Amino acid sequence: MRDAFARTITELGRRDRRLVLLSGDIGNRMFDRFKEYRPRHFYNCGVAEANMVSVAAGLAMSGLRPWVYTIASFLTYRPFEQIRVDVACHHLPVVLVGTGAGLCYASNGPTHHAVEDIALYRVLPGFTIACPADAHEVVACMRELQETTGPAYLRLGKKGEPKVHAEPPACPVGKARPMLPGCHAALLATGNILSEAVAACDLLRARGFEVALWHFPWVLPLDEDVLAEIFARFPLVLTVEEHSIDGGFGSLVAEWRAEKVETPGRLLRCGIPRRFIHETTEQHHARRLCGIDAAGLTARIEAALAGASFGAAANA
Repeated sequence: MRDAFARTITELGRRDRRLVLLSGDIGNRMFDRFKEYRPRHFYNCGVAEANMVSVAAGLAMSGLRPWVYTIASFLTYRPFEQIRVDVACHHLPVVLVGTGAGLCYASNGPTHHAVEDIALYRVLPGFTIACPADAHEVVACMRELQETTGPAYLRLGKKGEPKVHAEPPACPVGKARPMLPGCHAALLATGNILSEAVAACDLLRARGFEVALWHFPWVLPLDEDVLAEIFARFPLVLTVEEHSIDGGFGSLVAEWRAEKVETPGRLLRCGIPRRFIHETTEQHHARRLCGIDAAGLTARIEAALAGASFGAAANA
């Protein structure tokens, strides 16, 4: 994902001279090509995230299109006041790019886990939130985000994520994409956990369960039309995300459903439990600890389809 971001930001920068890239002292060699074409449009702001966001806000007020890139946990939690007051309050076209989101930096411990970031950005008025599944969707989402008129958050993994698309798909803002057909239940995924969701659906199909799969590359705006269709068709709907079970994509779907009395489908949310993960491990093992890898999702969905007790308690 990081390499796709570097290539695409260079492509966008060559097309649009308003684009400027700010980095929090990471990824400098990644951006050598960008600096070759736009040497005066790259700023290494150092380990000073709050200042970097305020600089981006000032550049946006001057008519430029800033993209701000650093590790997701540092981009979200340290400068949140500046994001809220300087960027969101003025509805500025600043794209905040958090790399290593979710449990990508599981080996660095909870200081580097970005598992509450969606929850924070989603409460700021006017924010667009993009959670691409693979490198191809990164390209597609970035092309859309360059044309947005307000603040946005692009949630990235690191590198080596499985590709679920053969090429950059059409990815209009606010639209979900059907991935697999099914009739017994619907699984809604967002972000690079999609590869685990695809694997879980394959395992379930081998056991006789046909689970339909949708991907939501855009958490906000939420594709409410697709949600209405899904809940009308399926008795069981599940969400999965590499984010806290509280406040993220699943919570947005639950809040939407709570106001739609005509939606009969049962909703179950799969995400990171309500605890800090103190184990120092790799991302794939951290997912397994949280039950959001393919095997964990398969077990949860199979239990729910079999009528076993399965709900919020499973994530408590």
